[in-house]
Amino acid sequence: MLRSVHLPVMPPVAPMLAKLVREVPVGDYWYEPKWDGFRCIAFRDGNEIVLGSRNGRPLTRYFPDIVDALLAHCPDRCVVDGELVIATQGGLDFDALSQRIHPADSRVRSLAETTPASFVAFDLLALGDADLRSEPFFTRRAVLAEAFSGCTPPVHLTPATRDPAVASDWFHRFEGAGLDGVVAKGAGLPYREDQRVMLKIKHERTADFVVGGFRWYKGDRGLVGSLMLGIYQGEMLQHVGVIGSFSAARRREILDDLAPYREPSSDHPWGAWAEAAEPGGRRLPGVASRWNAKKDLSFELLRPELVVEAAFEHLQGSRLRHTAQFRRWRPDREPRSCTYEQVEVAVPALLADVFGASGR
Repeated sequence: MLRSVHLPVMPPVAPMLAKLVREVPVGDYWYEPKWDGFRCIAFRDGNEIVLGSRNGRPLTRYFPDIVDALLAHCPDRCVVDGELVIATQGGLDFDALSQRIHPADSRVRSLAETTPASFVAFDLLALGDADLRSEPFFTRRAVLAEAFSGCTPPVHLTPATRDPAVASDWFHRFEGAGLDGVVAKGAGLPYREDQRVMLKIKHERTADFVVGGFRWYKGDRGLVGSLMLGIYQGEMLQHVGVIGSFSAARRREILDDLAPYREPSSDHPWGAWAEAAEPGGRRLPGVASRWNAKKDLSFELLRPELVVEAAFEHLQGSRLRHTAQFRRWRPDREPRSCTYEQVEVAVPALLADVFGASGR
């Protein structure tokens, strides 16, 4: 990887990160839509392209379509921070994007044709022999906009605005296209690798879910790792996601809360799935991690009688896109009342409107 390019900024690069705030900040900021895909630092040196993930893992072999697109549409020598996404008529499709991470080269090539990706550029770390990381963001944005002024799909320059009113409009209007929210970057902000110095404003809703099972925390049988959430779709209890962020003390307390439900009946709706998750079991969706084959995703079933209220960002299809956040137990709710009808969803929006947006 390191020998394939010779640039003023060399791979791997840990991208600059954002911390969560609840309102669009007002001040000396640039605002951009927050894309929901794979963070990607793209390195180009002539005919060589290297794609690196947020955690430094190589992405190049999984996205030959993006390699070709960047060779056609980005400067000969540059380092660009952006997002890999898959855009469909229904908005961004993260599940399809995840399928692109496949060990078989033939499958990778096939998916590149059937579910092509896009690259959305939103920062420039280097151009030619110049290292731009110490430059303020407004300078990097101006150079990026000029360098990518002629790009065409599947390479895009992200919209940006200085107007917080426009950013607030984007926050509400573009959610239905699958965007996460809005990012605010200080106009004078240098590029600070692996530091949470940007601000992100994300969507949050709450709904009630059935707790159908749980996983242990890193194999510790005294700590709950995550709660497995279900929603009824007709007679089926659909697994939709997890709650997984707790303090150590809370992980112990939750185990006590789950104790009355830890003797499920033999006809639990997730029984076959739980058996497949055991060592040597048959692989089913959700049992093995696409990113870490050694990760233990086995779980313990619970009687599906416990209801929890949780905060979430949005549904993608029938599942929660991100990990939900615990709010409170709901002993007053009947599990069968936890259906998709109670879940608020975003109004659909066209990605063409997002890509075509411009701010003042």
